[in-house]
Parts: sequence; C-alpha cells; structure tokens
Amino acid sequence: LPPPTGPHPVGTVALHLVDRSRPDPVAGPGRYRELMASVWYPATRDARHHPRTPWMPAAPTRALLAASDFDADIAAAPLTAGHEGAPALRTPGQLPVIVFSHGNNGHRSETTIVVQELASHGYAVVTVDHTYDAYGEFPDGRLTVPADMPFAPWDSAHDIRFVLDRVEDLAAGRNPDAACRALPAGLGAALNLRRIGMFGWSKGATATALVMNTDRRVRAGLSFDGPMESAPPATDLDRPFMLLTAECTRTPESSVAEFWLHLRGWRLNVHAEGAAHGSYCDLQWLIPQLATITGMPDEALAGWIGTLDPTRAVRIQQAYPLAFFDLHLRHQPQRLLSGPNPGFPEVRFIA
Repeated sequence: LPPPTGPHPVGTVALHLVDRSRPDPVAGPGRYRELMASVWYPATRDARHHPRTPWMPAAPTRALLAASDFDADIAAAPLTAGHEGAPALRTPGQLPVIVFSHGNNGHRSETTIVVQELASHGYAVVTVDHTYDAYGEFPDGRLTVPADMPFAPWDSAHDIRFVLDRVEDLAAGRNPDAACRALPAGLGAALNLRRIGMFGWSKGATATALVMNTDRRVRAGLSFDGPMESAPPATDLDRPFMLLTAECTRTPESSVAEFWLHLRGWRLNVHAEGAAHGSYCDLQWLIPQLATITGMPDEALAGWIGTLDPTRAVRIQQAYPLAFFDLHLRHQPQRLLSGPNPGFPEVRFIA
C-alpha cells in the first residue's frame, strides 16, 4: 500500500463488539449481533516499536481472493502503516472521529489507503465489518464471509449507531471490547465526540446517509460512489454531504439525483474522469499488482479500476476526503473544495 502523507505515525487496534440488544437469528438461538471493528489513530513516535498490521488476516484474505475468482494462495495481504497497539498521540479531546461503512460483500479494510491517511493527519477512524456482509475474522479464529441472505443499508446503519455508542464508552474510559483486551495508551482520552464524521463506499455510502438521517452525532458525510438507494428523504439532511462519483452518478442513477436534490446543507459533487466503481477503494492500487501476477488483460483490469491512473487515483483518495473533513470537522478553509484545481486535472466539479 502507498504510505500516508501526514506528520504522525499511525496506530491501530481491533475491537470485538457484541450488541446484546440485538439477537442474531443467523448465529443461532441465544446469540447476539457480533462485530469486528478497528480504530486507527495518530500515534506517538514509539509506534515504530510495535508491529505493523496486515491489510486483512490470512484466512479472510484467502476467502476474498477465491470469491473474486483468483487463486486463494496467489498473494498475501500487504502490510499497512498501522502499528498494532501503539500509544495514541497525547492530544486530550482533540481527535475528531470518523466512521467507515464498507460496500456490499466487503470488509472494513477496503479503504485502508484513505483510513491511514486520515489517521496520519490527526483523525481517529473507526472501521467496521458488517457481519454476514463481510470477510473477516473474530479473535477466536471464526472466519466470517458474506451470507446468502439480504443485507440492507439499514442493517449497516444499525451497526454503525451501535458502534458510535461503543466509541462513547471508549471516550469515557470504558473498554468496549467483549474480552476487555488491552487498549492503546491514551486512545479514549484523545477522542473528540463533538466532531464526528462518516464515509462509506458503495452501499456503505447509502448507510452513511441513513445514519445521518437518524443520528445527529454525525456532523458530515461523504459518499464514495454510493448508489444512495434506500436513502432517507434528504430534506432532513441539513448537514454537509459530499459525493465523490465514478459510476453511480446523478445521470443516469435516479436515486443519486433524487438524493442530491434534497440535500439542504453544504453539498458538493466531484467526479474523477476515467474512474470506475473500484477507483475509490484499495482495489485501485491492489488489483494492478494482482494483474501483473496473473497476466490479466488490460481490458479486464479496466473493468476493475477504470482507466484512471492508480497513482493519480491514490492522490485523489488521499486529498479530497481529508479536505472535506478538515473543512467540516475542523473548520479549516479548503481551496481544494472551492473549484477545479490544476493539481487534479482529472477531477470535475458537477453543479
């Protein structure tokens, strides 16, 4: 993965969360909804003494490769910039919190390029596996893969609201992990719950809108090419919202057009020429590496990631989400969001 550009080392910690208010019929009688989440955050310089975490554990990586029609043993997950359990940067109450919701049959690691970029610039980012719609692994080794059942954006939204409650526990000094595993030093005290944002890719973008419609703790939302199906009547959505589009555009996607027309707060739609649906997640960087290994034809590669150069796509992923959250959670003016920029000739502003 490309390294983040921020001034801070990045730490990360995984959390096993159990929602005892939600019985889980899929898991069996007497079982409750279980989720895996990770918190990414700016760390102290001591982070270098902590191991770097892989993009995904080995078992779900193999399952994801096989489900994507690759040889399950063709590659291992790359290492990220996140150092497991590293002490958090000593900034009491200063870190804005951003939550990420993944796409259909996805996983919480699918936008790690963006996540570690935000963390390196001073954000705490919480990523969530939506169990039965995700590839993941619980601490006891149980592998989770997408189930043969409908999983709607509302289900993801319920997960996120529960996770926000657990983030509040963390900030209050409580340990939300089901087994009370050790937390990084200083993490909870560093969080600023008055500045919470959210973003999602694909179906996760729709979940972002749904959460914002029902939970005013989230002050700003960002869509990575979301279809915005089942989205709320946006007359109620009066907070900042930005669309970063590729294939799910306002033309011809009527659901996206309707969502846009009803946004009542600050809004922006930017579009990267040559981008595909996968251009706003880590696929844009990782699939070309698999293409080299497998001899994938250029036409097939373009089907995955479009024709946008991967290096340029990464710069867009790193720059625009950071600018959006800096503007709306930190209230720092951002020229990048005021109009076309010569540093990003691929990006169009759509009125």
